[in-house]
Amino acid sequence: MNFLSPSNIKSLINFEQIAANLKSNNFAIYAKYLSYLTIPLSIIFGIANLFHVNLVIIFSIISLVQGVVLLFIEVPFLLKICPLSDNFVAHLKVINDDNMKKLILYAALSIVQWCSLIFKATTLIIVAICMTCSFISYGIAFKKNQHISSEESVIKSPFDDDFTV
Repeated sequence: MNFLSPSNIKSLINFEQIAANLKSNNFAIYAKYLSYLTIPLSIIFGIANLFHVNLVIIFSIISLVQGVVLLFIEVPFLLKICPLSDNFVAHLKVINDDNMKKLILYAALSIVQWCSLIFKATTLIIVAICMTCSFISYGIAFKKNQHISSEESVIKSPFDDDFTV
């Protein structure tokens, strides 16, 4: 039996929940989905720009680190299955619990990536744009006091009461 058959993929991904989330007008959900897009782009373009001969290399390394940190923030079940220090997990939990802290984090991350343009315009601008879009969405969610409930989330959080590994 083929693991990547359409019926298996449909059982792994809750497409109905994703469609309902996109229609919900909840900007916290939009920000979460934009963040899911930002994570691989940050890692991919971080690697791709490592081969520049100027100071863009620094921003490439920062982009790689940002991608990994965002992965642990936005896909929190990884905190349970990856061996991480308790201090690191505690800091991520504080950020994950508050939209204002996520707003500040995404503002700082996007500013750092926009600064890479000082040295050379590269594909890191895509990372900056995605992070800025996430920042704007988290900002609107914060302004409207919108959050993501565990029922709306496509990926479970280990901080939820009903989480099991």
